[in-house]
Amino acid sequence: MKVSLVIMAAGLGSRYGGSKQVDGIGPNGEILMEYSIYDALRAGFNKVVFIIKPEMEEMVRRLCGDALARRTAADGSPVEVAYAFQDFTSVPDFYHIPAERTKPFGTVHALLCAAGVVHEPCCVINADDYYGVDAFRTIYDELVKLPESGRATMVGYLLKNTASLHGTVSRGVCAVEDGKLRAIREALKIQLYPDGSLKDLAEDRSLAPDTVVSMNFWGFAPSIFPALKDYFENFLRHEAGDNIKAECLLPLMVGEQLEKGALEVSVLHSADKWFGMTYQEDRALVAEELKKLHARGIYPTSLRD
Repeated sequence: MKVSLVIMAAGLGSRYGGSKQVDGIGPNGEILMEYSIYDALRAGFNKVVFIIKPEMEEMVRRLCGDALARRTAADGSPVEVAYAFQDFTSVPDFYHIPAERTKPFGTVHALLCAAGVVHEPCCVINADDYYGVDAFRTIYDELVKLPESGRATMVGYLLKNTASLHGTVSRGVCAVEDGKLRAIREALKIQLYPDGSLKDLAEDRSLAPDTVVSMNFWGFAPSIFPALKDYFENFLRHEAGDNIKAECLLPLMVGEQLEKGALEVSVLHSADKWFGMTYQEDRALVAEELKKLHARGIYPTSLRD
């Protein structure tokens, strides 16, 4: 069975201050998405789709894409590699793109750009997050039994393990009941304080440390693409306007599908710890965590051998 890992890597990393998607942070210069690919392949995935800006293709091929295409999946088949481009050419003609806009249109648009190459159940992730070995095993087991329509899945993480002391982060705050996602809202300015407390500064409300949040670790059937298209076009018609930073986000799209009763989403949990780089100050901690994982034998000396 074909199951794909879809990596959203076209973001500009504005808060990080550079292209964190291709920052060599592992002990041997590995980039974060190489860990996700390694974990996904040993979990059973056999296809990888990179969503990138067109000008990134040569770099991504050189860093990992070409070598990945020569690898064998756990089922013995060659790993299929595909590329999808997130740029303004895929934006419908009815929308006038502001001249000053350089930022991509967000994660809904990113995944929609991959519609032409994703025809199987898929796990959708950020390129700049570390999700853990167990997370990929868990979601793979769910994806292979996902029905053709009406169902999706996600791996949830605890908010206290996903925030940064170095600035605010945005997270999809989840309401979970009986293992199902009941509602999700996007909190755009979550601040972690040294005493461990957390606050949504945009709405001036405190958040419990054990709040379940989405880190864009979604599992979808390909039937999700028409809903993505409708949601994105509605966003362009009614919300985007002349806002050069407006983003169309997967958590909000999933939330609307939940409200309509069009989608049921199971919430999975991983035994592993998430970590990622939002700010340059996060880099040293992530590098140290990866070094420990290699030392414990979770990963080989080099992922590129």
